[in-house]
Amino acid sequence: MGIERHHSPRLLLRGGLVIDTAPHPVVHPHTDVLVEEGRIAAVGRGLPIDEADTGLEVIDARELIVLPGFVDTHRHVWQAVLRSAAVDESLDSYLGRILGDLSGRFTPADVYTGNLLGALECLDTGVTTVQDFSHVQYTPEHSAAAVEALEEAGIRAVFGYGYPVFDDTARRADWVRDVRTKYFPSREALLTMALAPVGPSFAPPETVREDWLLARELGLPIAVHVTAGPVAMRPITALQEQGLLTAGTLYVHGNSLPDSELRLIAESGGAVAITPAIEASMRFGAPMAGRLRRAGIPTGLGADAVTSAPGDMFSQMRAALMSSHFDGNGDGEADAPTVKAADVLRMATAEGAATLGLADEVGSLGIGKRADLVLLRADALNLAPVAHDPIGAVVTAAHPGNIDTVLVDGRPVKRNGKLLYGELGNVLNTAHRTAERLVAAG
Repeated sequence: MGIERHHSPRLLLRGGLVIDTAPHPVVHPHTDVLVEEGRIAAVGRGLPIDEADTGLEVIDARELIVLPGFVDTHRHVWQAVLRSAAVDESLDSYLGRILGDLSGRFTPADVYTGNLLGALECLDTGVTTVQDFSHVQYTPEHSAAAVEALEEAGIRAVFGYGYPVFDDTARRADWVRDVRTKYFPSREALLTMALAPVGPSFAPPETVREDWLLARELGLPIAVHVTAGPVAMRPITALQEQGLLTAGTLYVHGNSLPDSELRLIAESGGAVAITPAIEASMRFGAPMAGRLRRAGIPTGLGADAVTSAPGDMFSQMRAALMSSHFDGNGDGEADAPTVKAADVLRMATAEGAATLGLADEVGSLGIGKRADLVLLRADALNLAPVAHDPIGAVVTAAHPGNIDTVLVDGRPVKRNGKLLYGELGNVLNTAHRTAERLVAAG
């Protein structure tokens, strides 16, 4: 038994402190939001709606902050059962232990547990859309388990089909085709698909070309890690030289790329997902938020790996904001234009949605958008009084414990501070047993 699927076709959030995020973040005090059939139907003060209508559910939002749901643009959701297993470890250690050792022990049932736990964690912390970079597709059964868990959780997700990093035998185009046909026949569903190949930084040109052409064949966007080397020192240039530089591609990290590579991303219509907490802890390079804004590249935030960093978007927003002031040259001058709290909130919502090709569906409170919303307690001790700068308060002071309600497609998945998942205890118990078995096997 998962999250209750039945809900009122009409929902009115009355009198909230509404923060919209497109075209830029703006605060609307004492504002109503009307939801009809899973979409935002109206936003405004004192909407003339008959609250006695039996088909209408009303939420008193006068002590609530109403936001678009957060969009996590890069997360390995299956790793939720390995939470904090690689804290303080280097990237090489993470690759060897998590992706080389523990990953190979995952059964399809383990993947299901990890993805369900990870997706529920997202919803509990206000992430209503996640790009699941799932590089644990050892068999078709692993893929089925990953997708079915996302569906069970009720989250909006872009499932990024990725090949296991250290198992070439699982690099099977026919498996990708089967998953595309079986699970993703429609682009209108909560779950959509992307291809998450190894990419030019880590794979030879012939392998890269095969993967990019497969994505074209299947009509899939691409999400790919990029860095300077070890294979292609200029991975974006390498794609351009092969005629593979494609609009809509989501590049992840890129801290070591020179500005010339960032210009190619911008000119080609690409976007970048940054994961500031992981990038700092694993020492990927200087922070990216300021450089990407200067280059004019749409930017999203991601938690990346809960093996090593927190999984909530509040932590990612703070990491992005604070690290954007980093003085990499030690000369006392900022290395990039200052990134403000409003910029970071937009990365976590509207801009993040744009990086995933979902700007028309989620990320802001535009009329007709899907009603993916987060409601925070404005009267919480760590937020009150919120009137000085509500956007700044959300970015710098809020935490997951402030979340009162989360909606996906207008459907409550969390109410009154509690996740509405009927078998949450069973999920947690299974996750504990899975973690114990994976560790004991080593």
